[in-house]
Amino acid sequence: MQQFDLVIIGGGPAGYTGAIRAAQLGMKVACIDKRRTLGGTCLNVGCIPSKALLNFSEKYEEAKHHFADIGINTNASLDLSKMITKKNQVVSDLCKGIDGLFAKNKVTKLVGAASFISSTIIEINNESGKEQITAKNILIATGSDIIKIPGVDINETSIISSAGALNLQQVPETLIVIGGGYIGLELGSVWRRLGSKITVVEYADRIVPALDDEIGKQFTTILQKQGFSFKLNTKVVSAEQKADKVILTTQEVTGSKQEQLTADVVLVAVGRKAYTEDLKLEAVNLVADERGRIEVNSHFQTAIKNIYAVGDVIKGPMLAHKAEEEAIAAVEIMAGKAGHVNYKVIPSVVYTSPEVASVGLNEAELKAAGINYNIGKFPFLANSRARTMCATDGMVKILADSKTDQILGAHIIGRDAGTLIAEIAAVMEFGGAAEDVARTCHAHPTLSEAVREAALAVAKRAINF
Repeated sequence: MQQFDLVIIGGGPAGYTGAIRAAQLGMKVACIDKRRTLGGTCLNVGCIPSKALLNFSEKYEEAKHHFADIGINTNASLDLSKMITKKNQVVSDLCKGIDGLFAKNKVTKLVGAASFISSTIIEINNESGKEQITAKNILIATGSDIIKIPGVDINETSIISSAGALNLQQVPETLIVIGGGYIGLELGSVWRRLGSKITVVEYADRIVPALDDEIGKQFTTILQKQGFSFKLNTKVVSAEQKADKVILTTQEVTGSKQEQLTADVVLVAVGRKAYTEDLKLEAVNLVADERGRIEVNSHFQTAIKNIYAVGDVIKGPMLAHKAEEEAIAAVEIMAGKAGHVNYKVIPSVVYTSPEVASVGLNEAELKAAGINYNIGKFPFLANSRARTMCATDGMVKILADSKTDQILGAHIIGRDAGTLIAEIAAVMEFGGAAEDVARTCHAHPTLSEAVREAALAVAKRAINF
């Protein structure tokens, strides 16, 4: 029986990142995953392939509809098969890259379904049969799975999950997205650009409810101008296949009025739940909650002190970068070091066009906490680089403590918002103030100047607006 200092169950962002860091710290490490390719849902059927298609589809839309505005005449046509093949190549190359990192750091990769025999013994079930390995410490990083809707059976042809939305063989004329969150809006954006008519059905009264309210309203308006149609405060009752169409029956959340919607394809994107059900947690007396999550302490330890858990299987936002930070912190703690995750400074991004990014608290949260704050806003319409890029939608919004000027939150909607938010996150990590950003020289002309101008605007001294 092979013996390890650390066995990690799950080869996604948390699993492979934690495995590499543990190996750097001198541990003998094994990482187990059901897939032959590492990277988990994020790399194989999530974050990475969706971002590839977002990039490709945006280029296609620009070539087909916007190049003529800047004097470039084209006759763009879509080769969907080639686009999907290129997306798959990007994924394959990155998966191979993780294999190379495992080899470099001497991490043992094991393929199969893992489950607990005891607090130190893991059983792996694969095509070759079953084997058992032992470990001093075990890290659960099994990620999450899609949430299904009663009455809506996913077949990955006409009723699809987010994974199915990455591999459609033709552009549907009409696509209904159930769920107005990050995943649904991103994948809806891909297929809208490629030619689909998109309707989003959302249970809440707004899309991406966690967004700052002002940013969320602007985001909704921009997407509507792009062609998105929204049905808010609406739940899906059932889905029925009729010939080559899907008939959805929907109902008002606060009423009884029902409506039928027809589409070629329906995408179910109502969220994700922790994937822990096949681990046989009962063998080590661990219990998952109703969402599949495992309780941990501040050191990421479960009730069994040598079993740790991170990422989507514990509480908190289901974000790959949050999972990576937790995994690194957990293995550093195992090694006797001071692992660190600052949950107040975890950015989130919606990779639509324009992107939407946020970090820290929004206005509603500050008001609920009774915190007095100042606001600094700057529109991309007044930014020189945004003008030259024909990317003037959106703004930067910074929220700072009215007494100390410490940045409490920031919200950006605009081109490259996901990249721009990193500057503010770094300043927040060190407890910085809006004045710190305002007095930092930013290159001209750049989009990042909008961040500086928003910081200046906190003290009502923006220069260019």
